[in-house]
Amino acid sequence: MITQEEIEKKITEYPIFEYAFFDTNELSFYPNVRTICEVQCPQYGKSWSCPPAVGTLEECRERCLAYKDAFIFSTVSEVKDILNMEESLSTRGEHIDIVNQIRKDVFPKDENILILTAESCSICEKCTYPDSPCKHKDRMYPCIESQTIIVTEICENYNMSFLNGHNIITWFCLILYNKK
Repeated sequence: MITQEEIEKKITEYPIFEYAFFDTNELSFYPNVRTICEVQCPQYGKSWSCPPAVGTLEECRERCLAYKDAFIFSTVSEVKDILNMEESLSTRGEHIDIVNQIRKDVFPKDENILILTAESCSICEKCTYPDSPCKHKDRMYPCIESQTIIVTEICENYNMSFLNGHNIITWFCLILYNKK
């Protein structure tokens, strides 16, 4: 188990833009977010990191609330044209590299944590869902919204920036854990 102070000390080594700590009982779960996934997201039904592969609404809620503590952080990337979706999404790799390093260097190897990130997993060119198990279960992080959690609400509750200027992409990671 790790303390908030230990996490704060270790994350100074990373280009984190903002962060906050809170209790998971402060999370809100919105079934309508799942509907938005189903209707608007092209990854719905195509990835282990997205619905329906992540489980039912109740399973997601129970999984998240099995942890007591939450740590959310953001990273930012600058792009030439924020309307260019390919360019904008290409910056996600830098964010995931930071997430992976924090998982490796900040949290003990045996620590039971749940990492949720922005967007669908993109490790594999084509996800094995639903035909075969995930090839990278240890590095595949479900999408925050797949758990029916709204990132902008967390940002508002903890005074974190969501929109950070023209041509700036803000990426989020939510880590659920149990501290000492």
